[in-house]
Amino acid sequence: MPRSSPSLDMTPMVDLAFLLVTFFMLTTKFRAAEPVVVDTPSSTSNIILPENVMLITVDTAGRVFYDITGRDVRTALIDRMGELYQTKFTPDQVKRFSVMTMFGQPMKNMKAYLDANEKERKVMDESTKGIPTDSLENELANWIMEGYRASAADGANKGIDPKSDKALRFAIKADGKTNYAKVKKVIKTFKEREIYRFNLITNLEEADK
Repeated sequence: MPRSSPSLDMTPMVDLAFLLVTFFMLTTKFRAAEPVVVDTPSSTSNIILPENVMLITVDTAGRVFYDITGRDVRTALIDRMGELYQTKFTPDQVKRFSVMTMFGQPMKNMKAYLDANEKERKVMDESTKGIPTDSLENELANWIMEGYRASAADGANKGIDPKSDKALRFAIKADGKTNYAKVKKVIKTFKEREIYRFNLITNLEEADK
């Protein structure tokens, strides 16, 4: 019988490749640059941080940064803080705050920070002293409480049990070289607001065999 070379139709494979590329292009979300990077200490704990979390970050200089998950929660939070500090945020500023990452600006700088572009915010992040935690002007305490209330209200609207794993959790992320007194001040702020359960974020290392 005469021999013939086998043929393979590559059209379906090419179509599939283009479909996958299109899917990833449309669904991928780029992670915004964080204003500060910390090198956390290591531990053998392997507890995974929940998705719904309020994160307080402390860098080596002791500057405090704040972050909380949930776009609706962040929208309600900035409105609450605006009322508390008698600051009126525009719809564009509220929208920008709802999608941004952690920040470390005092309230007096928040409007300018939200109006700034990425390059200008980077300069402000480098020069900031962090969110005030002084006893006379503890803005961090207000961010914690208003964030907690905003998250609780959002959870109630969505029917989330406040004792479930989907409820808001609290975490502290500090650089391994940070002065412990700075971290202790953040812990004290939590305790003064009767929040006694929170996670300390570390890098995972292998346990000794």
